[in-house]
Amino acid sequence: MDYAVLSFHLVYAIALLVLTSLGLAIVFGMMRVVNFAHGEFLMIGGYTLVLSVQAGLNIWLAMFVVAPAVVGLVGYALERLIIRHLYGRMLDTILATWGVSLALIGLATWAFGFQQRGVVAPLGSFTLGGYRDSWYSVLIIAVAAALVLGTWWVLRHTRTGLLARGTMQNAPMAEALGMNTSRVYAWTFAAGAAISGLAGAVMAPLTGAVPTIGTAYVTRAFITVITGGANAITGTVVASSLFGTLSELVTRWATPVAGHVALLALAVVLLRLMPSGITGRFFRRSL
Repeated sequence: MDYAVLSFHLVYAIALLVLTSLGLAIVFGMMRVVNFAHGEFLMIGGYTLVLSVQAGLNIWLAMFVVAPAVVGLVGYALERLIIRHLYGRMLDTILATWGVSLALIGLATWAFGFQQRGVVAPLGSFTLGGYRDSWYSVLIIAVAAALVLGTWWVLRHTRTGLLARGTMQNAPMAEALGMNTSRVYAWTFAAGAAISGLAGAVMAPLTGAVPTIGTAYVTRAFITVITGGANAITGTVVASSLFGTLSELVTRWATPVAGHVALLALAVVLLRLMPSGITGRFFRRSL
């Protein structure tokens, strides 16, 4: 086995989990909102990229600007219209976002049908250890790393991040100090949605866009976020590293189905040992 190729694919598998989970982690870890429409945010990001490119827009502009902006606006509207009335009512939030998920799938099916739409992945390929890999895979790794570092920097070193963390930790005290917590919740949810939209756009050249594409990622994303725990960034990175490594190794030595089973088995064990997630036991002072 070529260890350079294996190492690259392990990093790529981890990056995929980080990319598709980080937006959900921000919403769940910081706001305690279980967003069952997360997969549809990925789907909308993918469709936004494909339709924008087909309309003649530059693929990079569509990917890094238009798709996050569109999905961020969808997330903002969803929070203002529905989520804001359900804070502290987790079961109601689950049912509401599940309904939104079904509605978005139905709307996309009505608008586009089940025919897969896609764009060609740019950048070409390179040789690594006698195998050929895509430079686009390198881009995915770079985007995942940039999102993690950028999110950490915003939360740690900006006034916006400080206000968000203060509101999530103690909303009544934040309101007593004059903060508009309703606005903070709205923009935090919109930011999580925008990151999910970016993830969907980045994945679209590889997976295409169909109304049900979100279901291919949402299960792994939820497992990663819940197992990671309340600290959105650290929990996502640590859980993604564990699950991505295990799944990729088992997939290479057995089958993709075995890789999925191994990931789920590890999640069950970790949650049995650490019900509050990895960052509930370790890394408690991290973000």
